[in-house]
Amino acid sequence: MAGSVKTVTVPVMGMSCATCQVHIEKALRETPGVSEAQVNLLAHKARVTYNPAIAQPEHLIHAIRKAGYDAALPEEHHHHEEDAGSEATLKLRAFSTLIAGVIAMVLSMPLMHHAMFASLLPWLYRISHAALEYTLLAMTLAGIFWAGLPIYRGAWRATLHGASNMNTLVSLGTVAAFLYSALATLAPQLFLKHGLHPDVYYESVLLILGFLLLGKWLEARAKHRTLDALELFAKMQPQTARLLRNGAESEVPLAEVRPGDTLAVRPGERIPVDGVILEGTSSIDESLITGESVPVVRSKGDRIIGGSVNFDGAFIYRATSVGADSVLGQMLRLMEQAQSSKAPMQQLADRVSAIFVPTVLIIAVLTFIVWAWIGSAADFSRAFAISIAVLVIACPCAMGLAVPAALTVAIGRGAQLGILFKGGESVERLAHVDTVVLDKTGTLTLGKPEITAIHPANGWDERQLLAVAAALEQSSEHPLAHAVMVHARSEGIQPAPATELRAIPGKGIAGTINGSSAAAGNAALMREHDITISSNGTQTATLLHIAVDGVYRGHLEAQDALRPGAKEAIASLQALGMKTIMLTGDNQKAAEKVAREAGLNEVRAELLPEGKLAAIRELQQKGCKVAMAGDGINDAAALAQADAGLAIGTGTDLAREAGDAILLHGDPRQIVGAIRLARQTLRVMRQNLVWAMGYNLIGIPIAAGVLYPALGILLSPVIASAAMAMSSVSVLSNSLRLKGFQA
Repeated sequence: MAGSVKTVTVPVMGMSCATCQVHIEKALRETPGVSEAQVNLLAHKARVTYNPAIAQPEHLIHAIRKAGYDAALPEEHHHHEEDAGSEATLKLRAFSTLIAGVIAMVLSMPLMHHAMFASLLPWLYRISHAALEYTLLAMTLAGIFWAGLPIYRGAWRATLHGASNMNTLVSLGTVAAFLYSALATLAPQLFLKHGLHPDVYYESVLLILGFLLLGKWLEARAKHRTLDALELFAKMQPQTARLLRNGAESEVPLAEVRPGDTLAVRPGERIPVDGVILEGTSSIDESLITGESVPVVRSKGDRIIGGSVNFDGAFIYRATSVGADSVLGQMLRLMEQAQSSKAPMQQLADRVSAIFVPTVLIIAVLTFIVWAWIGSAADFSRAFAISIAVLVIACPCAMGLAVPAALTVAIGRGAQLGILFKGGESVERLAHVDTVVLDKTGTLTLGKPEITAIHPANGWDERQLLAVAAALEQSSEHPLAHAVMVHARSEGIQPAPATELRAIPGKGIAGTINGSSAAAGNAALMREHDITISSNGTQTATLLHIAVDGVYRGHLEAQDALRPGAKEAIASLQALGMKTIMLTGDNQKAAEKVAREAGLNEVRAELLPEGKLAAIRELQQKGCKVAMAGDGINDAAALAQADAGLAIGTGTDLAREAGDAILLHGDPRQIVGAIRLARQTLRVMRQNLVWAMGYNLIGIPIAAGVLYPALGILLSPVIASAAMAMSSVSVLSNSLRLKGFQA
């Protein structure tokens, strides 16, 4: 049952590449009670949806451990401390092993009969070969146990569970090279007896491990930078709050704050939770939500957002939303969900990764067989070195990181710009749209209409007409209802109570006032009640028609101003090759006026919600990829039907919106920014995949020696290792370019 489903995010340790990700997801999905599992290779987390009546978090941990990896319950895992320690250790191991590898390379010169350093290091060439080989054996053995042990442990765990990963490839290559070299050192006569030269590859083992660890360290640094935005938002919430109880102030942990509690905030402090000001006035930096760095004045009755910074005043306020229900909590949850999601493009990388390592192992074996078969006995060592190069040049990591790295940076950058994407699929869909459909009220216009004229009919006066409208609209949250109530209050009208109120979506409202039936709405509502409209009013205004006891009594005119930036946004969308269409329930003339001011390509007016839905379906049937921008409440069906829904909203319940992305600022120019960011992200994802797959498709054959017959080119295992290390770093570096995206 849907109501019994829970979702938990579990930290996972020991992942090294995309194949690890695939194995863990498979293990979790096969766990009874689990309906969905998504593993984030970047953040080292698994997001699991499960039925608590069948599975518990402990079962998920057990499944991950059984797959050969480690995991912990979220509250047991100290992510930042562990990552910081891991990164420092990686750096130490990487540089120490590389230095040891360089020393081993120098010590190996006399063994390889290179005379180039004989004049520079004559003492080195006077040392016996046996002494040099035993020294190199000891150095390499120490390097294997100190630097390589985590790699070998990861490969061994995967092997025990019938799996393979990048650690498997590196382990096979380095262990084979070490054992071959150790045998050549300890029993050279075995090689000489079969006509083979007892070559040693100690420096290759150390340099392969060193380059691998260097790549992992650079990768870890880049991963942290991709997660910067999420960590920045997490840090915006203070750890304590000043709680007022019985006139006394005490500092308490944030977890103890409950809705309804009274809190105090001093100048310079960050606001702990969402709330409403009870006493005081201050300037508050709300750039977290609005994107505007200029502080805004907030006073009694105003809503404030947790995570904002209080500048110059002290105030007391009542907490309304805390923890996961707060605006900041919802933003964090949406970002984490989005970063754990997968774009459709990732499916290709996953399928390739699942068969990648076994394929590379087969290619390495075939490479060895072919080179050993076509060469002489003396070429056996060359065949061995080439097969090791094939093992270590392969990089499944780059494929695993190609899409999620770009997606994570883009989602973080989007959040900083006030654009909350709901996942990788949302980003990819938005990147493909060619038509943008926009709602009028609250999207293109401010959504704050004002009553500009009242036209009574059939013997009524303006106050009578306004009083009926106010009686019907006093409980409504529609922008037009708000305009009616503001005007009624300015005229000193106290609305009579209305009963049997019925909201008619897309048309208006009806009810009973002092025993008389009354209706207020558009022309469609009047037609529904068989009421004849006797006057049309100003054709470019929004009209609110009023009828009482089946008789038309007149109408109110309202005007709504175009949003700042709306005209610029439409021009920018058209410059991107988009067709722009406005769908509205307003009358045709008023809609055309707004469309002309904004510069839209097309306008369709007097549409009910089902009419907007039909219009989007019609566009899709014509082959258009449609993005719908609306307020997410009245336009929920249209937003859901569109290929990509953009919900305009700065409300407290961000997650309720039906769109693929939420535009927090309410600025139409964010529509342009969201589409441009989605397109740029798609380009980077494609670049990453082309690089990752191209690197392996080109690098593995070159390592196998396909260029040797024509050009005499062979890659040493050391060069192959360096190329492997840099491939993942290249993918991450390319993704990090999205951090500089400007809307």
